[in-house]
Amino acid sequence: MSRLQTRFDQLKEQNRAALVTFVTAGDPGYDTSLAILKGLPAAGADVIELGMPFTDPMADGPAIQLANIRALEAKQNLLKTLQMVREFRKDNNDTPLVLMGYFNPIHKYGVPKFIADAKEAGVDGLIVVDMPPEHNGELCDPAQAAGIDFIRLTTPTTDDARLPTVLNGSSGFVYYVSVAGVTGAGAATLEHVEEAVARLRRHTDLPISIGFGIRTPEQAAAIARLADGVVVGSALIDHIANAKNDQQAIEGVLGLCAALSEGVRGART
Repeated sequence: MSRLQTRFDQLKEQNRAALVTFVTAGDPGYDTSLAILKGLPAAGADVIELGMPFTDPMADGPAIQLANIRALEAKQNLLKTLQMVREFRKDNNDTPLVLMGYFNPIHKYGVPKFIADAKEAGVDGLIVVDMPPEHNGELCDPAQAAGIDFIRLTTPTTDDARLPTVLNGSSGFVYYVSVAGVTGAGAATLEHVEEAVARLRRHTDLPISIGFGIRTPEQAAAIARLADGVVVGSALIDHIANAKNDQQAIEGVLGLCAALSEGVRGART
């Protein structure tokens, strides 16, 4: 089984949701970003999404847009991002790690080489937000053939007619974008999330993780009672943006991760 399937199966036995954390690779610089990445599992992250910096992150709000800019100004690229994964895997062979971003850097890198290098580095899954299922043959199919899960985004506007197409070829988990908008936007109501999860479960047996707009341990706990995973990104990245130095950035991100984890772990008790 993949690390993602193993982790979600373990958490299901424990009757709790996964805390899925997102940070951008190379933000605010390689060494600090690597320290944050390595520290997340001990701080309570069950699954890690690592953003691949890109010049035009159109699905992201201001916090992650600025994180991309900081990373690119620090000379982060896809080669360095894969090297970060290798460094992470030296100390951690259990925590699932998903690369999230856009197709352009992968296309430039070369799809076959990217898939081979990602697999060798220890990447477990991909979320590529601008690759629709109609183009599965370009990236999704070869990634899954190599043993890398391909995780799809679904949204409030993905209706029942469209869902089977979107979910076709999905693996790992389903990422439900709980609000119509960019990352960091206002949170959805719990009633909306509950209805959305019930609808998704009619279409898939994959774990369902909810993201966009979750910022506090209380919000994370509320979502953890309804879904299989809780995704938090912008709130963590804000600690990097607001830090006065690298050490403060590391402590801020890992401190919030620990608080979010406590909320998620206690949600169903």
